[in-house]
Amino acid sequence: MRMLRISAVSALAAFAAVCLLSASGAQAAEIKGAAILDHACGKTSVQQMALVHAGKMDESLKLSTPEMQKEWQAMPADDRKMMSGMMKDMAQSEADYKAAIQTGGVLVVDGASATLTVKKEHKDGNGSSTETMTQKFVVDAKGCWITR
Repeated sequence: MRMLRISAVSALAAFAAVCLLSASGAQAAEIKGAAILDHACGKTSVQQMALVHAGKMDESLKLSTPEMQKEWQAMPADDRKMMSGMMKDMAQSEADYKAAIQTGGVLVVDGASATLTVKKEHKDGNGSSTETMTQKFVVDAKGCWITR
């Protein structure tokens, strides 16, 4: 009888260990193209790009983590102004950014973090080049928040 209890406890412990290992070793979800635009991180990214393109830095900052917001506010005003100008100059229109995501976007969601990578190829008379943009997110119950 005692041997049966030990076997049952051992079997239960082994089952629990297998469940924990399979849960912790879960594969990251990879989302490509237009489907990214339906994901919360894709929506956040597009919204942030549109706000930066429009020069609305304070509004775009609200889409980032509290830590990122604090870091931004801690920067000297002149540095924030310079960075804002550079970001605005590099930002794409909402329509162009959505198109870039649809043709060259990959969103990898791994638990509480996500990374969006968007590759754009440029071809002209001088040859071709590739531009890659990467954006990281923290994922929680309220949505996706831009981080480093």
